[in-house]
Amino acid sequence: MLDSAQPVPAPAAVTPEIRRIGMADVNWALSEGWKDFTAKRGDLIFLGLLYPFVCLLAGAIALNDSLLPLFFPAVAGLSIAGPAVAAGFYELARRREAGLESSWWHFFDPLNGRSRTPLAMLSLGLAVLFGAWLMAAYLIYAATLGQTGAMQIGDIFGRLFTTPEGWAMIVIGHLVGAAFAAVTLVFAFISFPMVVDRSVEAPDAVRTSLAAARRNPGETLGWGLRVGVLLVLGTIPFAIGLAVVLPWLGYATWHLYTRVIVR
Repeated sequence: MLDSAQPVPAPAAVTPEIRRIGMADVNWALSEGWKDFTAKRGDLIFLGLLYPFVCLLAGAIALNDSLLPLFFPAVAGLSIAGPAVAAGFYELARRREAGLESSWWHFFDPLNGRSRTPLAMLSLGLAVLFGAWLMAAYLIYAATLGQTGAMQIGDIFGRLFTTPEGWAMIVIGHLVGAAFAAVTLVFAFISFPMVVDRSVEAPDAVRTSLAAARRNPGETLGWGLRVGVLLVLGTIPFAIGLAVVLPWLGYATWHLYTRVIVR
């Protein structure tokens, strides 16, 4: 009989088998994700989560012009938080795939079961990335457009597109933003659905996500480009489209995970 005072050794980390996929699988995941969305939309959930944040940020900027340079980076950075918020959609897609009941209360199942701790750890990692992105965005502004004086709401677009500093901020900001997007992609596109799907620790899920990106570099890039285009389209106008795009991508990410990982 085991001594109850002795610690139980943790299970050895095991990286699951990773498939080599093609771009047809990436497109299939988006197609299946759209089917899930039409069956279980989810846009109302994102309206409730997304727009209070945008309105709060807009209100803060209206009271303090010094926060204006962070408005667009903050809205753009919502994509960094997307994999964490979409955990409920991974669960709904998993249940639909397995032929299980997929009522809306199952959206919150990952917060209550074995997935809770690894999800919290992965979400903390995304929060660190989001904070680093905002800091980088502000430093880029300070080194470029900020050199021309304090920004006002009425002259933001004029100074952004008609000054060398404004164009420098656009170019550098996009390059740095692309780097953050790439890090987020390889960190999250497999790790989040994986901790919803199986009992696994967050570091093991991240290692699997990185390994999947190395195994399928072109497909990972293709997926990231499609995600980026959809997110940009979703922000027009006033980020309304994100209420559709984010749930759709949540469902599609689950289906991509099922093609990449042998379960």
